[in-house]
Amino acid sequence: MKLHLITLAASLAFGLLHAEGIAGKRPNIIFILTDDQGFGDVSANGNPILKTPNMDRLHDEGVRFLDFHVSPTCAPTRSALHTGRHEFKNGVTHTIMERERMTLDAVTLPQILKTAGYTTGIFGKWHLGDEDDHQPEKRGYDEVFIHGAGGIGQHYPGSCGDAPGNMYFSPLIKHNGKFEKTEGYCTDVFFNQAMKWMESVKGKQPFYAYIATNVPHEPLQVRDEDLARYKDKVGDVNVAKFFGMLANADDNIGRLLAKLKEWGIEKDTLVIFMNDNGGTAGCKVFNAGMRGQKVTPWLGGTRASSFWRWPETLKPADCKALSAHLDFFPTIAEIAGAKLNDQTQKQIEGRSLVPLLNKPDAAWPSRTLFTHVGRWAKEASPETGKYVNCSVRTVDYQLVSISKKNQPEWMLFDLRSDYGEQHDIAAQNPQIVAEMQGAFEEWWLSVVPMMVNEKAPLPAENPFWTLYKKQFGSLPPPVDAADEKRRARDDQ
Repeated sequence: MKLHLITLAASLAFGLLHAEGIAGKRPNIIFILTDDQGFGDVSANGNPILKTPNMDRLHDEGVRFLDFHVSPTCAPTRSALHTGRHEFKNGVTHTIMERERMTLDAVTLPQILKTAGYTTGIFGKWHLGDEDDHQPEKRGYDEVFIHGAGGIGQHYPGSCGDAPGNMYFSPLIKHNGKFEKTEGYCTDVFFNQAMKWMESVKGKQPFYAYIATNVPHEPLQVRDEDLARYKDKVGDVNVAKFFGMLANADDNIGRLLAKLKEWGIEKDTLVIFMNDNGGTAGCKVFNAGMRGQKVTPWLGGTRASSFWRWPETLKPADCKALSAHLDFFPTIAEIAGAKLNDQTQKQIEGRSLVPLLNKPDAAWPSRTLFTHVGRWAKEASPETGKYVNCSVRTVDYQLVSISKKNQPEWMLFDLRSDYGEQHDIAAQNPQIVAEMQGAFEEWWLSVVPMMVNEKAPLPAENPFWTLYKKQFGSLPPPVDAADEKRRARDDQ
């Protein structure tokens, strides 16, 4: 607990001291978030097979955070990005069964940006509640162009579900409250709509465009021409599909950057690129030397790319500071010049990255971050999963428990010499273990009361299916059961 209190005090002091720099400059902001791409699935991060020239360009031309961390799965990360606080405090402890719904008590980033004069749009994946009152148009977005659930074609008991029969090719998309049939591959569709919207609003007021791709999440539905790029370069066809999906996403980023230049707003636009959790299929090829991947509390489950490009404003540089998804909300709010009321300030647990964007080697006080995979059984007490798949992170150390018996079986790793987490030094460092475990115990007590979705009942039908029947009169014929099971996968 001593460690936690010292870190909190330093963070509060730091918030009063940093210089303004880019604060309040009100650029257009484009946030690109991919789904299930890992840190190692970018050629600029060392991947020996995959080529991502446009992601590399964002890396090379911006500030890149080298030790940036998100949640081990997707809906939790998205809730933290939208609120500036840990996902468990948003009620998000899973990706399905009503536990993916972001509490209605949270103030969201787009709501704050609207108070600063921004217009806001989302294109792609939402995954923070498919019920009407949880949808993005009720959470601060002016333009909404989304699929349902955690992926195109997914459907689960309860409210988490996409339009029936949806595929990655020509998906049915919910656009400002009504379904529209699209033409083309999903990533192309999302970028096309985002650029169409940006062109319609640019110059009138600053815009915030959130482009959240469904790729490269399973099922691995890929265009033939994109699969052809890698089918002879890797031995695993699924990896080839995965890389092909990312190649298509990279092409779209290139198209977007070209449009910004064509429109003459490149220098007035901050473009941010991230991935939402640890790697998946691509880890078979390259995982940047890390242990673990998605759905684990190891560094390989949480480390993410975080590239911030703003020509002639941000100087390209590496930033080694320990940073996280919690920091996104306060950073964007400060850059946009948004004034935060007391309620919002109390909500935010992260810290603004503005001083690091101004000066990547600026002083950055120590901090403690907490990771928990969650996912205990539906309606079970959170206590049954307290010590299962969790970790505590400081600048120098990572404390990890992978207990199958829900016992605090802590392992300690010195990240200064062992970023791959191969050598457990807990036995030699009982005092460090005790301090970090104490911080975890204090944190756990703070989050359990805010897990508001644990006992939420499951509605009889997901709202996207209800809307489909209202708009089209009936559901489409059922698809093959085996194919439905394959496509309707959980985020794992």
